[in-house]
Amino acid sequence: MVIAIIGMLVGLLLPAVQQAREAARQMQCNNHLRQLALAAHNIESSMRTFPSAGWGHTWMGDPEGGMSWGQPGGWCYTLLPALEQNTLFQLPADGQLPENPSDTQRKGALTVMKTVVSVFNCPSRRPATLVETPAYKMKNSESQPALSMKGDYAANCGAYESSTNYYPNMQGTPVSDIQEMRQKKKSWIDLSSSYTGICYQYSKVTIGQIRDGLSNTILFGEKGLDPRFYADYEYEGATSWGEDCCDYVGEPHHVAVRSTYGGYYKDNVFYDNTTRIPTQDRFGNLNCSSVFGSAHSGAMGVALCDGSVQRMTYSVSPEVFHCLGNKADGKAVTLPQ
Repeated sequence: MVIAIIGMLVGLLLPAVQQAREAARQMQCNNHLRQLALAAHNIESSMRTFPSAGWGHTWMGDPEGGMSWGQPGGWCYTLLPALEQNTLFQLPADGQLPENPSDTQRKGALTVMKTVVSVFNCPSRRPATLVETPAYKMKNSESQPALSMKGDYAANCGAYESSTNYYPNMQGTPVSDIQEMRQKKKSWIDLSSSYTGICYQYSKVTIGQIRDGLSNTILFGEKGLDPRFYADYEYEGATSWGEDCCDYVGEPHHVAVRSTYGGYYKDNVFYDNTTRIPTQDRFGNLNCSSVFGSAHSGAMGVALCDGSVQRMTYSVSPEVFHCLGNKADGKAVTLPQ
């Protein structure tokens, strides 16, 4: 009888213990988002632009590229100096431009891709450890290693203004194009008329361009992800890949940025589209790999452009979500509490 009572009490206590642990993990996740937002503001203060998403997924970070649109690596790499990781940021340094890499650059970049910085990981999803990735051939690094750094947070690219209204699958910019842009034979790629968010390929968004207000615009948020891709980029029988690039490299399409597309306006009427709405991680939902979301139940964490961190429910309306991702649409909506 006594054993049965003890067993019943343990059964009652376990959910409470699990909830307490999850609350602690959620608090740590929020703190990670806050650190990333503050780091982005430090970059903006010195460079006058927020970090960009780089030059595409075959380009690794290079300190000679600076911290703005001239940086070939992704925003995670660009934030390293502001996260007290300047030594890691400087590893690929060789004194040459990113499009003219030396063996020093290639080896240093490889080491960076194999180095985990815990602030990029949500403790509720997976530990800060290396994750399986395909061995892509890189333009300024040795091939992407089989095990690379993967983060759990994405930057807001807003909605891409095209027939898809999401974002294009942009591959790594060819070296010849970079050289011609550097020599001013052609203009640097400018996608500012296409993306409505803060961070995308070749972006150079300033605080002054966030006209809807810093507290009304998403900067970073948690990623959605099918749990089958937590440790691997594919699984047996998979018909598509999960996140398949190291987060330090340039953004291909949905690795380290996410779209906030929630529909479109026509004659001042908003027509919902729920394909990009945040969702909690769940098995079988491959769409998780290209939307905001998280491993937390009920809501995900978002860092706004003023540096504050809030929880956003998965039941957020498509229109509100769409407007929170648009920095200057004249619709200064606030995050639902």
